[in-house]
Amino acid sequence: MSSRDEIRRPSHALPFWLSLGTVPLAGIEAWFGGWTLILLPAYAWWLTTVLDQLLGRNEDQPDTETPEAELFWYRAITLVWFPIQAAVIFGTIWWVTHTDHLNDFEIVALMFGTGVISGTIGIVYAHELLHQKSKLERWLGDLLLASVLYSHFRTEHLLVHHLWVGTPRDAVSARYNEGFHRFFWRVIFECPRSAWKAEKLKLSRAGRPVWHRSNPFWRYGALQALALIVAALLGGWLGLGLFLLQALFAIWQLELTNYVEHYGLTRQYKGEGRYEHVLPRHSWNADHMASNWLLINLQRHSDHHYKPDRRFPLLQTYDAEEAPQLPFGYPGMTALAMIPPLWRRRMNPRVRAWRRKYYPDVEDWTPYNKGTTPLPRGSF
Repeated sequence: MSSRDEIRRPSHALPFWLSLGTVPLAGIEAWFGGWTLILLPAYAWWLTTVLDQLLGRNEDQPDTETPEAELFWYRAITLVWFPIQAAVIFGTIWWVTHTDHLNDFEIVALMFGTGVISGTIGIVYAHELLHQKSKLERWLGDLLLASVLYSHFRTEHLLVHHLWVGTPRDAVSARYNEGFHRFFWRVIFECPRSAWKAEKLKLSRAGRPVWHRSNPFWRYGALQALALIVAALLGGWLGLGLFLLQALFAIWQLELTNYVEHYGLTRQYKGEGRYEHVLPRHSWNADHMASNWLLINLQRHSDHHYKPDRRFPLLQTYDAEEAPQLPFGYPGMTALAMIPPLWRRRMNPRVRAWRRKYYPDVEDWTPYNKGTTPLPRGSF
């Protein structure tokens, strides 16, 4: 059977619906509390990591010429996810604020589990949607991002990250030896300003003021305000606090992923504000099977940056000669990133090997490590 014949079968798309397993687990956690509150992180992180080790890697290379019409069952999970996620978030808020069988610790743990759904899954789906040309898909992506109060991610990702990854202009290109906890607070403060600056520059080039109605920040603000209002109507001040808590947990998980994706990888500076073109070697690649099911092939990140408009079922993988490889899938790597000494012990030698392989002529990496190489021409 050809790769195109195989990919068009609904059964081939079924593993990418693994995210639906989180929905009944959220209900079990809300109803029973107690030890069941480990179910969502166990499912999304631990189970997929174990399955990665058991199932191994998926090195299949889908036919990139597969027509979009034959990808319906893959796209469908991203199209239906927003109403599912909204029901989980706001249903959980209503439940917590109208029942009293969960103690304070259990409530925080339940919102953490909700953040696993909106962060580990929801933002990943939003990322896929915002890359598409369809207005429906982009709106669904905006709604998912608004549900975690991170709407500026769309601008930052499309207008900054993909253009300037691996350069000082991109805040979420984690620097060599930079621990995750320092990285997290840096990007939390830098990225909203960076996104605003990118939209301002785009509008200026079109001869429009920053307050023009085409600035998407108007839409971002309105959608986020709507989400906050719904949370407050359902649960009052407590409901508002719970919504903010799940959003924080979701953002934390997104930035863990951002940290892993490009840690220590930089594009070579060519002088006069020019950097080399983005290549597969500027992103960490991981073709672990189960975690790519859950994360809809996000870990084939080298190809995503090389071909950003390629839909997730068609993303290619690369061998170690073409792109640097992660030892584990994202769930395992993000757990490691939470402990900086262990992360550095595992990843710094890989970064140094990457540098020797691709850039043996670079003698001083200090400016790259500190992010002090010149800003790319046209990025400011």
